[in-house]
Amino acid sequence: MNDQTRVRGLWRNGLEVFVDNRLALAGVGIFVLLAAFSFLGPLFYSSDQVHTDLANVYLSPGTAGHPMGTDGVGYDQLGRLMVGGQTSIVVGLAAGLLATVVGTVWGAIAGFAGGWVDAIMMRVVDAMMSIPALFLFMLMAAIVTPTVPMLIVIIGAFAWLGPARLVRGEALTLRTREYVLAMRGMGGTGGRAVRRHIIPNAIGTVIVNATFQIADAILYVAYLSFLGLGVPPPAANWGGMLSDGLSDTFSGHWWLLYPPGIAIILIVLAFNFIGDGLRDVFEVRLRRR
Repeated sequence: MNDQTRVRGLWRNGLEVFVDNRLALAGVGIFVLLAAFSFLGPLFYSSDQVHTDLANVYLSPGTAGHPMGTDGVGYDQLGRLMVGGQTSIVVGLAAGLLATVVGTVWGAIAGFAGGWVDAIMMRVVDAMMSIPALFLFMLMAAIVTPTVPMLIVIIGAFAWLGPARLVRGEALTLRTREYVLAMRGMGGTGGRAVRRHIIPNAIGTVIVNATFQIADAILYVAYLSFLGLGVPPPAANWGGMLSDGLSDTFSGHWWLLYPPGIAIILIVLAFNFIGDGLRDVFEVRLRRR
């Protein structure tokens, strides 16, 4: 059996394991449906999410032209849920992937280098992790104007600490493997070892952690928006809609609270289910190597 056939067999076995995980498939389905709802929905359901309409505030669901009602300034709730989903998903995906990339590179370098380099790099991580992440996000969001790119940078700039610790642990183990030692004995550089051996062999841990990072980033966006530190109006996201709807719920306007809350719960669960499925896949691949 050649290497190419062996690799195909590993991927086929991994796909079978993932398909057998019903929750993982449900997670993929939920994410696809929410992404299609947010990005494709506005193509079929048009609504004005820029100009207020004070003549049509707090319309209940089922009103003609407003299937999910309107909010306190006349925005159509269904259209706003679509637009808010775009912001939440884009920021969550981008910030989660940014955190994963930065954390992977940082942890791989620290773990492979060892010694004083590892000590200094990981003390930086420990120092930043000692400060509550939400406090750091709130501080940065209060200093700068929270736009979508800025939210991605703010969340990604502090969410990489967890991946860095995970990959560093993998790197400490991988740097003593025979193929890494042989490469160094033949004159290979540390950079080549990190690029060609450490990161590729830690890819299972990285991919699984990335799904959880995306879920956490979506929650962070919701936290900041709930506290009034999200993207300013007329832009929307699910956390901001949840915050606005909370005060209106006591007035009987339940349709402003439950849809964005359910959407946040569903997409976070979806990425957690996908992460659990991917973890099973890579565990099986490692056992069969």
